[in-house]
Amino acid sequence: MTATANGPLAGVRVVELAGIGPGPFAAMQLADLGADVVRVDRPGGAGLGIDPAYDLMNRNKRSVLIDLKADDGPAQVLDLAERADILIEGYRPGVAERLGIGPEECHARNPRLVYGRMTGWGQEGPLAQRAGHDIDYIAVAGTLSMFGDADRPPTVPANLVGDYAGGSLYLVIGVLAALQHARTPGGSGQVVDAAIVDGAAHLTTMIHAMTAAGGWQDRRGANLLDGGAPFYGNYETADGEYMAVGALEQRFYNEFIDLLGIKDDVPARKDFARWDELRSAVTARFKEKTRAEWTAVFEESDACVAPVLSLREAPAHPHLVARGTFTDHAGITQPAPAPRFSATPTSVRSAPALPGADTERIAEDWDVPSIRDTERPQH
Repeated sequence: MTATANGPLAGVRVVELAGIGPGPFAAMQLADLGADVVRVDRPGGAGLGIDPAYDLMNRNKRSVLIDLKADDGPAQVLDLAERADILIEGYRPGVAERLGIGPEECHARNPRLVYGRMTGWGQEGPLAQRAGHDIDYIAVAGTLSMFGDADRPPTVPANLVGDYAGGSLYLVIGVLAALQHARTPGGSGQVVDAAIVDGAAHLTTMIHAMTAAGGWQDRRGANLLDGGAPFYGNYETADGEYMAVGALEQRFYNEFIDLLGIKDDVPARKDFARWDELRSAVTARFKEKTRAEWTAVFEESDACVAPVLSLREAPAHPHLVARGTFTDHAGITQPAPAPRFSATPTSVRSAPALPGADTERIAEDWDVPSIRDTERPQH
């Protein structure tokens, strides 16, 4: 089989109605996988507040500038939707309908279109019309309550758990599943309602199972995977850095306390009443060496211990370098597309699309002449 460099979604056409956060990330993932993603930017920008040349979520995409409030704006979007396989929008419920580019209008033009909707609260329910951000959605889903120390407020996991894990990736799963259905005999297009609150709740399925079975307490810092166990957590080193310990299984734990040099001085790992004593011993020992020194101690072992690297440090880690986990493109170091494919490899093919820069080429490639009259960006 001959490998191609365009990714497994080569030939799939996606229209992304510009927004911020999870919608653009989902569209980036589709673009990374090889889809031809046309981002419909609005005059004045989408509101992220950074130079578009650095907005990595717009890599591998192309852009056309359309004013959806102009008389011909909605018609231009519908012309694009007619030739697309997937459309992604992240407006509040009802906004796309008011603009005249909702599912009904799009499906009238293209019955096989997968219409992906990205919201925090979903298209229906008491909170559907309310504003919110990642922290609010994961709070209501119960997910936020799991992070942090027992005696402190919940720790905010940036916006990774809600926006991107519970939102973007569920939208990608949804639109690709719907696309498969649309392409089967007798299949049709449909609406995919991807709500961050739903995805964030779904991510906790295993925890709900453990709770039902009596293996998880519904409070922070009291469980095997939330920092409650002294052999699953982060420890400060002599230089103020940290090491991450995940020595869950007995054989890994044995190697951990052996290399740490405390195996003869600590209670048994299953002696729950003495976990504080075990934690104190581990804490004190880690503070005797620097992060680099402990990394050298554990790097050839199966103790499940790793250095906690910063965002700037991670791209230089030897394992990530060997795998090409990060890549440099257009002068910016960035995560490479993931996952990987043996027959249809992916890559960062183009720098972030600048608003409206690809209008003429898109008009030709997609045979949508109406967008040629779209307002040109000002430079």
